Amino acid sequence: MFITDQFLLTTDAARELYVRYAEHQPIIDYHNHLDPDLIAGDYQYRSLAEIWLGGDHYKWRAMRANGVDETFITGDAPDRSKFIKWAETVPYTMRNPLYHWTHLELKRYFNIDLLLNPDTADTIYHQCSELLRTPEFSVRNLLRRMNVETLCTTDDPADSLDSHLQIAADNFEIKVLPTWRPDKIMAVDNPTAYNAYLNRLGAAADVEIDGFDALLAALRNRQDAFTAVGCRLSDHGVTEFPTADFTDRELASIFRKIRGGYPLNADEQTSFRCGMLYHLARMNHERGWTQQFHIGAIRNNNSRLFNILGPDIGCDSIADYPVAEALSRFLGRLDEEGALTKTILYNLNPKDTEVIATMAYNFNDGSIAGKMQYGAAWWFLDQQDGMEKQLNALSNLGLLSRFVGMLTDSRSFLSYPRHEYFRRILCNLLGNDIEKGALPAQEMDFIGKMVSDICYRNAKHYFGF
Repeated sequence: MFITDQFLLTTDAARELYVRYAEHQPIIDYHNHLDPDLIAGDYQYRSLAEIWLGGDHYKWRAMRANGVDETFITGDAPDRSKFIKWAETVPYTMRNPLYHWTHLELKRYFNIDLLLNPDTADTIYHQCSELLRTPEFSVRNLLRRMNVETLCTTDDPADSLDSHLQIAADNFEIKVLPTWRPDKIMAVDNPTAYNAYLNRLGAAADVEIDGFDALLAALRNRQDAFTAVGCRLSDHGVTEFPTADFTDRELASIFRKIRGGYPLNADEQTSFRCGMLYHLARMNHERGWTQQFHIGAIRNNNSRLFNILGPDIGCDSIADYPVAEALSRFLGRLDEEGALTKTILYNLNPKDTEVIATMAYNFNDGSIAGKMQYGAAWWFLDQQDGMEKQLNALSNLGLLSRFVGMLTDSRSFLSYPRHEYFRRILCNLLGNDIEKGALPAQEMDFIGKMVSDICYRNAKHYFGF
């Protein structure tokens, strides 16, 4: 048996911390990319291939690297054929987090201890697919199985939020809340696409967006709608923080130009993004929302696949841009103006780990414990080594005890064992310190409370869930 009670827990102290303080904590998944439509409709998956391979770009990257043809990845091959190709790939993912996640998911959802490989593929596929087609394995019941208490989806300002309204009307006991993700407001490189988006946003907000002031009014209107269904967070994907100076008059002029269908030059694009991000951050403060900044992804690198399949297909990677000075200016201005809300900073490039951790802590103001957070290991870093480095950096440079813990950042309803994965890594890190004498064994109860706080209570209090 591979996934045992001792999985990743190498000392007695680690096992005690996990069993007593972490294992049974509810899950608050405050950032993911789950589809609220599927929760509203309590969707029933037809097969293990559909739920596992339907949108998981982590797996797609691994399959391409293993020489699998695109037909079996994003193409029109039958479900079983796609799954067989994934099963052939799994043994080659050893030491990639996919290997651990795959077997944790098989164990936790389906109680399967078999290792997935070509010999076991058919048995696992048929057994899991049969279960997924039963009412006990509907989307809502998958969430119940993992003890999820609250989850926050990722939603565009122009989204209707009808699914969130339906979920609330159903009195579903798990909170499913939207997160404000206004990245398309910043995407001013293509006037045609941008104006089409503004038309959609204007229709959702019932505002004619004919100028910059009207744009801000439309965004505030949509924030009203998001707040009404429980939104507590915003999220912003930032490759690099712009450093341009701007005035609202200049932003209005730039907006008129692109609204008229004219392309912006590079300086105008940078100024507009800088100004727009500033205004969005001020809106977050007005709402009392927590804002998240995911920093350092370079997306859609494979233009051939992007032109065929679109974004989010496994062709994104780590960017390599300077971050410290621009981030300091951005946060510093908001702080000076009394407009800096609770903020979580995530880095994708590990070179920025200490930069981001220390930058966050520059702007704590004593108003709330952990106001400025160095966020969880993200994307390419959410594996054992990356999580340990994130935890160590936070411990060395800040207060691990105030950390709001892990998230899935996933599109899959089978991803919730990632919270267990994080909890085991956290407990093993602290347990090893206790065994080595680096932390006092007589403070086990306090350390255990810290574990419970990180796994659950810090997030519940910080976000006000």
